[in-house]
Amino acid sequence: MSSSAVQAEEKVFGWVEKATLKPWGIEVKAKLDSGALTSSLDARDIELFEEDGEEWVRFRLKLENHASGETFSDTLERPLYRELAVRGAGGRDERPVVLLKVCMGNTIYEEQFSLRDREEMNYPLLLGRRTLSHLGLLDVRRTFMQTPDCEDDAPLVAHESKD
Repeated sequence: MSSSAVQAEEKVFGWVEKATLKPWGIEVKAKLDSGALTSSLDARDIELFEEDGEEWVRFRLKLENHASGETFSDTLERPLYRELAVRGAGGRDERPVVLLKVCMGNTIYEEQFSLRDREEMNYPLLLGRRTLSHLGLLDVRRTFMQTPDCEDDAPLVAHESKD
């Protein structure tokens, strides 16, 4: 199969796309960032706690739903998947990582998301290479090439714990 035939089969995404967080149906703008490995979601009031001997994370989402114009503000609890060590100019930081589902195009992807306050960022959702590797092709010259449209019976790409 030629490389052009392979490309014709894959979906093409722009560097900014609309994504829907499941199961809440919150449509947000997402930056597709090949420079980041792990995806990141804007979360506030992040706290770790223990439940039945397992580590969990409690966090608050405050996101503008672009589909409705309303603000979704809710406190969620998810099992801690892992902690991500981030090194930057300010030193070393640890961020909790949880598994969440996001609709891109017509497919739901279960992916790892590090939680951090992204209020000062332009995009509340950043999709890194772990997620991008499941989506298809990235055209950095374009934006909004796909529309999130996932019903309950949409295909699900479950998280693979190999990474």
